[in-house]
Amino acid sequence: MGVAGYAGTDVRSDVQVGIDIDHSGGIEIVLESRVKPYYGDSIRLQIEQLAEAIGIRHARVTIHDEGALPFTIGARFEAAARRTGLGHGVRLLPGKITLPPPSTRDRLRRSRLYIPGDQPKYFINAALHGADTVILDLEDSVHAQEKDAARLLVRNALRAVDFLACERVVRINQLPLGLDDLEEIVPESPDMILIPKVETPQQVLDVGRKIAEVKDAFGLTRPIWLMPIMESALGIEKAYEIASASDEIAALTIGLEDYTADLGVTKTEAGLESLFARQRVINAARAARVQAIDSVFGDVSDTEGLKTWALRSRALGFEGMGCVHPLQIPVIHEAFAPTSIEIENASRIVAAYREAQSKGLGVVSLGSKMIDAPVVQRALKLVARAEAMGLLKQESRG
Repeated sequence: MGVAGYAGTDVRSDVQVGIDIDHSGGIEIVLESRVKPYYGDSIRLQIEQLAEAIGIRHARVTIHDEGALPFTIGARFEAAARRTGLGHGVRLLPGKITLPPPSTRDRLRRSRLYIPGDQPKYFINAALHGADTVILDLEDSVHAQEKDAARLLVRNALRAVDFLACERVVRINQLPLGLDDLEEIVPESPDMILIPKVETPQQVLDVGRKIAEVKDAFGLTRPIWLMPIMESALGIEKAYEIASASDEIAALTIGLEDYTADLGVTKTEAGLESLFARQRVINAARAARVQAIDSVFGDVSDTEGLKTWALRSRALGFEGMGCVHPLQIPVIHEAFAPTSIEIENASRIVAAYREAQSKGLGVVSLGSKMIDAPVVQRALKLVARAEAMGLLKQESRG
């Protein structure tokens, strides 16, 4: 008997599907559901259609439904069928929503919200929290025995869930298992793949090659960006080589829990034990012309600690960081936003620069002061970032 999914009083938006193959009697469906009076017939019909699609003619199918949506029911049925030894090579796909425009290489990535890949209750409203990026996680948050089922669930979510303006990211498993994840995930056009525990450029190249193979097989042209995670001393030592390994890399980040464990030190709020590594990631990212993104702040209850950490991150040169809870998102967005004084000063410098450009002058002056080129470039970047955050009205460049 193959079983997939979760059920119980503390479970929401999931379903446990059990398939016991029989060789006579057709398809028997035993359904338990709190919404059975309303959706029982629909659930039964979907199960019958899934069984037919996968070629199951005789089986006893037990359904313990906790309010699962059709894309979850489909993923759980497919996982249960595969665990019985059936349906390998068959993809039971839900209807596909219209995808938003492709993600750009330099888009805002102030916040990235991690969602456990085996917990559909978090999928539906994930975008409402306003994170720049939603990460459907197949790695650390998923038990080893549930990797196969989570992979199908995340695949279906990419097809069926509207994540609004959020960048749709999947963290695959550590290689080589992560390459199996890509076979299911890439056809659904995620915006980015997060690669864990990267220690060599070859790992990035292996992921990129696999993505290209799957895209070619399905005729896909939509870009899929890469974000390697440095999580060991060796990874930090090779940060620039990794950051420059592929043109598809859009950002570089660090995983501090694994990194400090590799060093054999305790991760602290001050972060002195990881300062070197974080600075190295920032420098490598800048040298490779990609974004530098900080790690997560694990203590959800410590809002002041998060604010302090995020402000320091921005001061170091990071452009964003990870989130383990939606409550962290507004704190992070505020910390990574330029202040009104910074915006005002930068806007004055940019205005002076544009005036000099319009007059054909090579020297930029503001009052009696000459403005150096690096200062102008920093001001231009800050103004562009403020515009992207909606903190400053975008002006015509005409």
